[in-house]
This record gives sequence, C-alpha cells and structure tokens, in this order.
Amino acid sequence: MRKRFPLFWKLYPPFLLIVLIPLLAVSWYADFSMRRFFLDHTATNLEARANLLRDQMTGYLQAEAWNKIDLLCKRAGKFADMRVTVIQLLGKVLGDSEVDPNLMENHSNRPEFVKAMSGETSVFTRYSDTLGESMMYLSVPLLDGEKYIGVLRVSVNVSAIDIKLERIHRDISLGGIAVALLATGASLLFSRRVSQPLEIIREGAEYFAKGQLSYRLPVFASKETALLARTMNDMAASLDERMQTIVGQRNELEAVLSSMVEGVIALDPKETIISINHTAARMFCRKHSELINRSVQEAIRNPDFHRFVRLAFQDETCRKEDLFFYINGEAVLESRSSALKNARGERIGTLIVLNDVTRLRHLENMRKDFAANVSHEIKTPLTAIKGFVETLKTGALNHPEEAVRFLGIIEKHTNRLNAIIDDLMKLSLIEQKTDKKEILLENRLLLPILQSARQVCQPMADEEALEIILSCEETLSINLNAALIEQAFVNLLDNAVKYSGAGGSIEIEVQHKDTELSVSFRDHGIGIAAEHLPRLFERFYRADPSRSRKLGGTGLGLAIVKHIVNAHAGKITVESSPGKGSEFVVHIPYRTS
Repeated sequence: MRKRFPLFWKLYPPFLLIVLIPLLAVSWYADFSMRRFFLDHTATNLEARANLLRDQMTGYLQAEAWNKIDLLCKRAGKFADMRVTVIQLLGKVLGDSEVDPNLMENHSNRPEFVKAMSGETSVFTRYSDTLGESMMYLSVPLLDGEKYIGVLRVSVNVSAIDIKLERIHRDISLGGIAVALLATGASLLFSRRVSQPLEIIREGAEYFAKGQLSYRLPVFASKETALLARTMNDMAASLDERMQTIVGQRNELEAVLSSMVEGVIALDPKETIISINHTAARMFCRKHSELINRSVQEAIRNPDFHRFVRLAFQDETCRKEDLFFYINGEAVLESRSSALKNARGERIGTLIVLNDVTRLRHLENMRKDFAANVSHEIKTPLTAIKGFVETLKTGALNHPEEAVRFLGIIEKHTNRLNAIIDDLMKLSLIEQKTDKKEILLENRLLLPILQSARQVCQPMADEEALEIILSCEETLSINLNAALIEQAFVNLLDNAVKYSGAGGSIEIEVQHKDTELSVSFRDHGIGIAAEHLPRLFERFYRADPSRSRKLGGTGLGLAIVKHIVNAHAGKITVESSPGKGSEFVVHIPYRTS
C-alpha cells in the first residue's frame, strides 16, 4: 500500500527546493563567471604587457643580442611582477626572468609555443614543472617582416587569482546560506500557514466521522478555508439534527416493538434475520443477540416455519397460518407474513408477525369439548325421558306398575338434568364473581367449615361404613369465602366417599406454613391412572365414565373445586395410583397473625 504523507510534507520540501535550487544555480554561475572574469582580465593584462615588450624583443632577436634579451626579461619580470620568457624558433630558451636560460630545456613542445608559431596569440593555464606552480601563459609570435623568428611568452602565477576567488566564493556561500536559511523559514511559515488550517479541518472531519457532531471547526482568516470550515460546521449541524431525528425515530420504533405482545421478525431476501423484537426472542427461548443477523434456518429450527417463510417470499399477498412449536412444551403461534418494502416501494424482505395463541386455541378446544359434553350430558337423560314418555303414551299408562316404574326413571333423569344445570349455574356464577372480583373474603375459623362439610357427606359415608378422620387446629383461621370453600370441601369429600368403596377411612388433614395452608383429602379407594390426572379438573371429564354416571356424578364437581380454589388465589394438586387411593390437596395463601 502506498504510504500517504501529511499535506505539510507535500508543501514544505517543494517550496524549499524551489528556493534552494535556483540559489545553488546562481551561486555556481556567479562563481564560474567571477573566475572567468578574472582569468579573462589577467589574460588581457598579460597581452597588453607582452605587446609593450614585443618590438624591443624583436629587435634584440634580430641583432642576436642574447644577453640583452635575458637581461630585459629579468628587468621586465621584476618590475611587472610576471615571468617573461623568449624562445628561439627551434624551441631554445634565449631569456627568462626567473631561471638561467641555459639550464632550461627545449620548449618546442610547449602548447603555447606551438600555437604562437601558427600565428595566433595563445593563452594556456597549466602547471609549470620549472617553478612547481600553476601558471597562466600568454604567447605572441615575434616576426621579422613576415618571417617567424621566435616567441615572447609572459606568465603570471594564478594562485593569487585562486585566493581572491576563494574569498569571493566564501562570501557568496555565506550569503547563499543566509538566503537559504531565510528561504527555509519562509517556506516553513508558508507551508504551515497553508497546511495548518487543512490539518485542523482534517481533525474536525475525524471528529465528525466518529459521531461527535457537536464539535465545531474554528473560522480561519483565509477566505477559502473559512468558507470550507463554515460549510463543514453547517454540514455537521445538519447531520446532527438528522441523526437525532433518526435516533428518536429508532428509539420510538424499538419502544413500540418491545411493547408489542406479538413477535416481529424482519428478514432480508437471503432469509437472514435483520431485526427481531424481544417478544419474538422470548417465544423461542433465545437471547436477542443470538438471533440477529443469522439465517432463519439456523436460528429457528422448525420445518413448518421454514416452509412458511419460503412461501411468504414467493407470495406478494399476506399469508396466515397456525404453526406448532415444541419449546418448553407445545406452543401454537399464529404466523402472518407481509412484504417488507422501502420508501420507493421496492421489496427488500419479508415481515413475519407471530402471536402466541396457545392458550386461545386451548380455550377454543375446551369450548368445543364443553359444548359437545354439555350436549351429550343433557341429550342422554332427555332421550331417556322422551322414550319413556312415548312408552307411557302408547299404552303403558294402562299398566299401573309399569307406569310407576317408568315415572321413577323419568324422575331420576329429570333430577340428573337439574343437577347438571345447577352445577353449570354454580360454575358460571363463580367465574363471573372471580372475573369481577366480587368474592368477599373474611377471616374465619377453618375447623367449623370442615366439620360442616363432613356433616353433609356423613350419611353417604355411613352407608359405605367409611370413617372420616379430621385433623385440624381449633384456633386456625384464614381469609376465605366460607360458602364457596365449604362447597369445594363437600365436592372433594363426596368424591372420596364415592370412590373409596365399602369400609376403610378418609383422612382430612390441615397443615400450615408461614405463607401457605394446605388441606388434604386422602382416600384408599380405586385410585386414578396417571394419564387421566392432567385433565381431571376439566368440565365433564371422567376417568371412568360408566362408574361416574352410575354413581350419579355430573362431571363438574372437580371443575367447580378448581375455580373456587383459583378464586382464593390458591391451587389444587392431586396424587393417585390405581388400587392405592387418591390424595387431593388444596393450597391457599396464608399469613400468620
């Protein structure tokens, strides 16, 4: 990945180079120009001096006055502060201002001599082997008419020039350094001035990106950066307002979804859960975080629900279906689907609404069973009554003995109908008073109520030679409705007597704790099979229908007991085994005085 540098480092080095590169170029050119100027000036000066000696040296050379030539070279070199050399046509040195010419080697191969013999004035700067120094040589040809007779060479030491140029170079360098330092400071200041506002704006943008939309950028002096800062501040304020609106709407939506008793699931086209309220999560006994952003097939394992989801995605219309789930027991969820669309009306998923109708469906089934049972229970005696009446009408009245027997049967079935209607009215009255909270509870002693219930059932117990044993504290009192609770005790004791058989005993025992009082009715009769216990308190439900009708039961006694106990905010439990008897226990909330 390509490394990104801050804006300052993108501005500062280029600005600095823009200043330093021309500065270095100017310094180098100035140094070069100064050196060239001094060298050209020295060469011009040497040429002027050579021209002053040229005619005199030509005369001495024509006269072959070698001593005078050497003497003139030494005198001219001493007064002009330069070296003067005269070279014969064949390269022999005739005179020199610094060295004895006889000791000097032949100069025919010197470049300044060679060029001068071609008729040109030559200038060369080179190292002198004789003097051991860097010298500038200027040579001019000496002519006798048009004939070359020698060469006059003048030279100066260029070390002095180098010293002067070094001093000038040092001054230029110091000036360049000063200018470079000023340029560095100016570039730094300019780069900072340009980059700092942008850096502050960048930091502000990071604050905005992190959601800190209340942060505000300072307004800068520059028109452009000030406009940019104001624009970003306005943008942040607008975004903050919109975010607050969105957050408020989201909170409202979450509050609505959380308050709904229905479960709501939103699915995307890939059947992934994009939203689910807590009610739906509770329906599946899962945490909200365990379901969100997961495939519906993975999160909710139910083939019928998966089929419902598939059909919902294929259908634009709303679907509705009851689905069975087995989560902590059987549950029935009424499932409804509708297309999930965006603001443009485009479908983006499916919305599933779940309503737990387990209790409702159970009540509906109970209502259906109740209607069927009531119809059956009433129809049976009515059919018998109708049959015997028709028998009497067709001639049985002429036989007094048969007529009396038939009327006895009719009376029996009429009493049974009357008992069923009385029990239904009692049950209805208890339910109404419980719903309206019209049942009056008073603090009463429990023993007299149990004794009264025993007195009601004692004649039937005596017929079966059953002993009813009662165990209860005389001073024990509790808040209750005496008439209703006595009815419940009578029904339980009546059942115990009916199903105990001849002989034996029935125990009534009262126990109490700090928060609960329990009254148990224990018999040692035929008992009840385990599969009948869960439905024992349903209306018209009989564990042994033929025996119950033979004993004259209506099938509503235990249902009445259950509703009376519920009206006292209590509960009733039962334990039983075939051949070992049954124990019904009434539990009522109790507070010690």
